[in-house]
Amino acid sequence: MDTLRSRWHADVVALCPAADRSLLAAEGTDLLDRWLEDHRSYHDAVHLAEVLAALDELHEGGDLPARERHLAGLVAWYHDAVYDPAAAPGANEEASARLAEERLPAIGLPAELTDTVAMLVRESATHEMTADDPATRAFHDADLWILSAPAERFDAYCHQVRIEYGMFAPADYARGRIAVLTPFVERERLYLTDHAHEHWTQRARLNLRREIARLAGPA
Repeated sequence: MDTLRSRWHADVVALCPAADRSLLAAEGTDLLDRWLEDHRSYHDAVHLAEVLAALDELHEGGDLPARERHLAGLVAWYHDAVYDPAAAPGANEEASARLAEERLPAIGLPAELTDTVAMLVRESATHEMTADDPATRAFHDADLWILSAPAERFDAYCHQVRIEYGMFAPADYARGRIAVLTPFVERERLYLTDHAHEHWTQRARLNLRREIARLAGPA
């Protein structure tokens, strides 16, 4: 967890050198506490760490400049800061975006950067991004990195999501999950950055088709 705290501090300070250090530390603690909530199975601190690692890979691959890497990192921290599996579609993302809009200006982040963070958090509800810039493309792809994970990790992710949505009967869950996953298979381009498109797409499509077939059951 110290690594995550250090990453939070580094991302904010890189974008806002004059950030209030006491508020910065307090917000990092609050965010981490949220990501460690007991009801989370997939949308937890491991997911956050994986998104940040994926951003690092995209930076190293040449698709994410340093400043935009820090900005996308803040989006990662807030995009599931509020998470209730029973919430209405888009409600978690809206609440998380409002949290960013409330907390980041208090720390000292400029308004235009706060607006970008909040916008991308809201758009994570559908993964349909309105902007076309390095931070947007990279966050979109990093949040969906899990689709391209090695088979064992991808299968664990599928199991973790099922736990989070345990309130649904198996047939209802399978039907809803197929509806969520199918559009990603059908997209002409699943990932927006060149690096992810080249290195992640094939494995993601294989994972998705395998999971959809499993959920659909015997033909």
